[in-house]
Amino acid sequence: MVVGYAMGDNYKTPLIAEALHRAAGNTTLTPDAIFHSDRGSNYTSRDFAAVVTGLGMRQSVGRTGILYDNAMAESFFAALKNERVHRTAYPTRAHARADIARYIEFWYNSTRLHSGLGYKPPQEVLDEWTKGQQVA
Repeated sequence: MVVGYAMGDNYKTPLIAEALHRAAGNTTLTPDAIFHSDRGSNYTSRDFAAVVTGLGMRQSVGRTGILYDNAMAESFFAALKNERVHRTAYPTRAHARADIARYIEFWYNSTRLHSGLGYKPPQEVLDEWTKGQQVA
């Protein structure tokens, strides 16, 4: 999972586009990488579609009424909230941004074991996949 850190007081398309640009800047995207989301208007706007296309990605949206389409994202946000955000008092937005970034990069992606990934951390799974792509 590649994460872009953008924090604002809204959840509008420009903020999400900024996060996606930051995430894309943190890694080399596989051609035709897929950006999956729910059917919210912030993700289905023409402006956001242009951002996704401009990054060489394909857009995928969940089916109406099918909760399982976004289960992985929902699981991530539940873990983030339960394991970190709801247990921490942040004096400023900057403190929150830095702490959440540390949690994601140094705990969730690098150390935390995930049952859906064979009890491996996401970074280990990504490293194994990348190594397999180089060999092939």
